[in-house]
Amino acid sequence: MDIKKVAVVGGGTMGNGITHVFALNDFKVYLVEMNEELSNRAVDTITKNLDRQVKKDVIKEADKQRTLSNITKVIGLDNVDNDIDLVVEAVFEDKSVKLSIFNKLNTIVKSDCIFASNTSSISITELSASIRPDKFIGMHFMNPVPMMKLVEIIRGYSTSDETYNSIKSLSEKLGKVPVEVFDYPGFISNRVLMPMINEAIFALMEGVASAEDIDTVMKLGMNHPMGPLTLADFIGLDVCLAIMEVLYNGYNDSKYRPCPLLKKMVAAKKLGRKTGEGFFKYDK
Repeated sequence: MDIKKVAVVGGGTMGNGITHVFALNDFKVYLVEMNEELSNRAVDTITKNLDRQVKKDVIKEADKQRTLSNITKVIGLDNVDNDIDLVVEAVFEDKSVKLSIFNKLNTIVKSDCIFASNTSSISITELSASIRPDKFIGMHFMNPVPMMKLVEIIRGYSTSDETYNSIKSLSEKLGKVPVEVFDYPGFISNRVLMPMINEAIFALMEGVASAEDIDTVMKLGMNHPMGPLTLADFIGLDVCLAIMEVLYNGYNDSKYRPCPLLKKMVAAKKLGRKTGEGFFKYDK
């Protein structure tokens, strides 16, 4: 399938990054948000990130203007064009919300449109069970999307080879490196990453070392560019907890139990960078 028109649902951290990358690579992108304020905020963020790329001489000013011209703001799912070739859902990790979006769009867009979710942990098979399962796939980008090369392509139980090959080829056109992953809780990235972060939080809770020293060990000892607790703050502690709960419930294995300190911090709304405080403090 020749994909030319893409609807990205959600303009938050992941959604605006996905929009940025598609538009920069000359796809016509329809950025779907709930209201004008959120829509403007998303485009403002994309503009600032393009300005950084111009300043670093990664792209030219003409590339920035061309990218912005490829983006059309859409308010509400009802206003999505029916001739979209691909929908990429990039809202927060809530299965019922994602299902409601796909169920709505299933009645609007053409029958051969591919549905993709940027979910970091929710089952593609469960999301797609009653919504064009052969044309449903996971397209898990990494944050920040314009910089990170990896895209996990998750095949649901009924995802067709045609759909997979279309999304693999599309990812390569975006300058990404696609990796085929089958549909198990946490896929690969978060099945490996989140237990490491969770164990770092256990070590902090048990007083094994300070947050700074835990991160230093992983940066200098394991050559990680960012310590696990700093990374957790960057991702958002609520997101980390949601993924750990998917792993715990999906495998029924105690090794995936979320650390009580993580649960307590989320309850206290200490979610990391986005709230100004997590394991470390930040200027908002």
